[in-house]
Amino acid sequence: MVHVATSVESALAFLRAFGDKIGVVVTDHFLPGRTGADLVRELRLTRPSMPVVVVSGMPGIEDEYDGLQVNVQQKPFPPAELIRVVRSLLESPAQ
Repeated sequence: MVHVATSVESALAFLRAFGDKIGVVVTDHFLPGRTGADLVRELRLTRPSMPVVVVSGMPGIEDEYDGLQVNVQQKPFPPAELIRVVRSLLESPAQ
C-alpha cells in the first residue's frame, strides 16, 4: 500500500490511524509549512522504531535528524536506489 500525504498533519493523521500497517515512511525534507524533521519528531512519539527515509536535494540536512534514526538520501539518485533502500528497511528485523 502506498499513501500520499500533502502535509505533515495529514501524514500524522494517517499514521495514527493506520501506522501498524505501514512498513516504511518516505518523506522529503521540505514539506508545505514544515519539514521532514518535524514529521519525524512527532512520529517518534508514537512510533519510535518505524523506518523512515528522508530525501532531499539540500546538502547538510543530516544534523536536523540527529538521534531520529532516519536514512537520509541525497537527490538526485536513481529510483532503483530508493527501491533498494526501502526493501532493505522492510527486510530488516524490527528495531
